[in-house]
Amino acid sequence: MVSSFAESQLSDKVPSVGNLVEEFLPELIEFRRDVHAHPELSFQEFRTTEKLAERLRQAGLEPVALPGTTGLRVDIGEGPVAAAFRADIDALPVQEQTGLECSSQTANVMHACGHDIHLTVMLGVALGLAKINDDKPLGCTIRVIFQPAEEQQPGGALRVIEAGWLKDVPRAFALHCEPKVDVGKIGTRIGAITSASDTVRINLSGHGGHTSRPHLTEDLIYAMSQIAINVPAVLSRLTDVRSGVLVVWGQIEAGVASNAIPSTGMLAGTMRCLDADAWYKAGQILDDVVEQVATPYGVTVDLEHERGVPPVVNTEDETALIENAARAELGEDCVVLVEQSMGGEDFSWMLQEVPGTMIRLGTRAPGGETFDLHQGDYNPQEDAIGVGVRVMTSTALRVIRWHLSSAQ
Repeated sequence: MVSSFAESQLSDKVPSVGNLVEEFLPELIEFRRDVHAHPELSFQEFRTTEKLAERLRQAGLEPVALPGTTGLRVDIGEGPVAAAFRADIDALPVQEQTGLECSSQTANVMHACGHDIHLTVMLGVALGLAKINDDKPLGCTIRVIFQPAEEQQPGGALRVIEAGWLKDVPRAFALHCEPKVDVGKIGTRIGAITSASDTVRINLSGHGGHTSRPHLTEDLIYAMSQIAINVPAVLSRLTDVRSGVLVVWGQIEAGVASNAIPSTGMLAGTMRCLDADAWYKAGQILDDVVEQVATPYGVTVDLEHERGVPPVVNTEDETALIENAARAELGEDCVVLVEQSMGGEDFSWMLQEVPGTMIRLGTRAPGGETFDLHQGDYNPQEDAIGVGVRVMTSTALRVIRWHLSSAQ
C-alpha cells in the first residue's frame, strides 16, 4: 500500500495530457470569452451555470445543480470519489476597463478576479477526463464542482458543504489566477496560502453638540479616531505577532459640519489573520477590545462582526502531488514558491472538511505588465487556460492511480 503522494512513484507512469488538451483549447478559449462578456454576480450566475451544464451534457455527462441556488457539480467515472476539483464562477461589481473585444456587456460587473479562467480550466478537466474515461474507464470518480458566490461572505463553499458534496470525498484541489507569476508556471505553498478575512463594522452614537464645548457631550469624532488607531494596536498586543492579525479601515463616516460634533458615526473595515487559531482568538476578544477603547469617551458602541473565511491551509501530500503533475507537464522549473496572500478565499471552508491544496496559476505574459486582481484593467493571458487544464487533469490522473493502488 502506498503511504503518501510524496512517497509514491506511481504518478511517474501517467502519460502527458498535452495533446488531449490541445484538442479542446480553441473551444475553451471561446467559452471563456463568452463567459467573460456575460459576467454574473454572486448567487446570480444563472447563465453561467446553464452554459456549463449544457456543455457537460453534450459530453455525455450528467451535471447536478446545487440545491436552492446557482452552481453545479459533475462526476466523471464510476466507483468511489478519489478527489474533488473546485472552480468558483461569480464575478465582481467592477467596471471593466480592458478594452477587449470580449469585454463585459454588463455595466459595473466584471470577471476581475479570474473566475472565468478558473471555471474554464475545470470545464476542460471534466471534458478531458470524460474522453479518457470513454476510451478506458478511470476506475473511480473525479468530482468537479462549479461553486457560486466565492466573492460573497458567507460564500458558496458553505452551500457546497451543506449539500453533502464533500461527503466521502478524500481530498480537494483548486487553483487561483496569479498576476504576479508568468504563464507556464504555477505557485505553490505548504501551509496557509491565504489569510482569514472578516468584515468589521462599528456604529457609534452620542448626544452630539458644539465643537466649542466637547466636555459637555460625547466627542464622537475623537472616540472614532481612537478606535481607528487603538483597536488594531491592542489586538496586535493580545495575539501572537507572528499570526499577522491586521485590522484595516476602509470606510469612516461621521459629521456634516466643521463646528458640530455629530451624534452618530460609523467605521467599517476588515480583520485579516495569517493563522487559524489566532483568527478564532481575535474574533473572541474583538468586542471587548472595542468596548475598552471606546468607554472613556462615553459613546455607545454597536459592533457588527461578520465572520468571513479561515485561511486556506495546503497539505503537504496534495501539494507534492500537484507539483509533480505540473513538472511532468510543463518542465522542472515551472513550480515557484509564492508568498502567503492577505486575501481571503472560501475554498478554505472545504479544506476544513478534507485535506487538499490550492495552487496559483500564472497569468502574466513573460516580461509583460503585472495587473492586480479586483481591478477593472485585469487582463490575464488566455494561454493560462491550457496550462491549468494540463496541470489539473494530470493531477486527477495521478490521484486516481494513487487511489487505486492504495486500495489494493
